Amino acid sequence: MKQMTHGLILSALLLAAATTPAADFNQVQLAKSGVTFAYKQMGVGMSGRFRKFDAHVAFDPARPTAATTQISIDLPSIDAGSAEANDAVLDKDWFNAKAYPKATFVSSAVRALGGNRYEAVGKLSIKGRSRDLTAPFTFSQTAGAGVFDGVFTLKRLDYAIGEGAWADVDTVANEIQIKFHVVAGALPAKK
Repeated sequence: MKQMTHGLILSALLLAAATTPAADFNQVQLAKSGVTFAYKQMGVGMSGRFRKFDAHVAFDPARPTAATTQISIDLPSIDAGSAEANDAVLDKDWFNAKAYPKATFVSSAVRALGGNRYEAVGKLSIKGRSRDLTAPFTFSQTAGAGVFDGVFTLKRLDYAIGEGAWADVDTVANEIQIKFHVVAGALPAKK
């Protein structure tokens, strides 16, 4: 009798797991999310962040290849460490934020790499230039939310960030490391 009861409980749990709909993490919580950057200037490590951005994700861990993401960063919201630095990087030689106030990433595919590791493949557009980009990230679930953490490196000169005298990579490195932390709530996935 005891074995039969354990068998029924195990069967019920397996059935519940099989019929419980997967979650679609698509409610981005911007207040809990962030985009930061790091680079070297004359060999010294520097960092900053963007205070304002918009993100849309749709991610079901049971169907990662169906995932989509779009991130739009408000370039004038940059915090590069000082008001003087913020003003300088918004100028024409850097972001030219008056003409190009947004940087955007739109995914075209998401690949599962095993475990909790994934890659978002798509186009990054900055300052009127678009380039293919692969952004690796990890995904975890905590307290009913999905957490996406990733880091990638872009080459600023590919996007004409730092023109003229600023194109010298001995002064400001060409490699800029971008980190993102996106928290998204879940709705039941559509079948």
